Amino acid sequence: MDRPSSLRERKKAQTRQRISDHGSMLFYERGFDNVTIGEIAEAADVSKVTVFNYFPRKEDIFFDRIPELVDLLTTTVREREAGQSVLEAIRRMLLRHVEAGHPLGGVDDRYMHFWRVVIASPALRARAREIIEEVEAVLAELIAESGEDLPAPLAAAMLVAAYRATYQETARRMLAGQSSAEVLDDYVAGVHAAFDALERAFATPA
Repeated sequence: MDRPSSLRERKKAQTRQRISDHGSMLFYERGFDNVTIGEIAEAADVSKVTVFNYFPRKEDIFFDRIPELVDLLTTTVREREAGQSVLEAIRRMLLRHVEAGHPLGGVDDRYMHFWRVVIASPALRARAREIIEEVEAVLAELIAESGEDLPAPLAAAMLVAAYRATYQETARRMLAGQSSAEVLDDYVAGVHAAFDALERAFATPA
């Protein structure tokens, strides 16, 4: 009985990925604001309704990994090792992705085109700000439910701000001409510095 359901889920995942892949290709070729949903639907061989079923907003086709990020944060916090703090669990998860060059947090020379498309589009920049707020809200809920003695909204806001500053500085250097190999060590050090500062900020007074 589980096999048909699994097949449906695989087909849905494949359709979603096909829409995302074709949409991203068009965005890279022509710029985000110059591509319509109809053109993405035609390229992916689906209807416009199908596109909207998977991606309520055009911006979400480009930022298609955000659900993956939310799932990753949720798993990281809820399934962390016994005795491990929320901050340490998230630090380790982020560092794994940084060192692997993963799109969720890593740096790689091939990501510069992605950043340039975002910079060139007011709509994408606006959506990126909304995503930051959404991720911050998810983190606040996860921290609150963790049972740790942390001010959840403040801790979530500071975590997002600290990591964002580190990531943006790394991206800025790469867009200015440095390679990922040249910035990687500083990026890793910056992530550690950000989390060290957060842990000091929320340390229980002796």
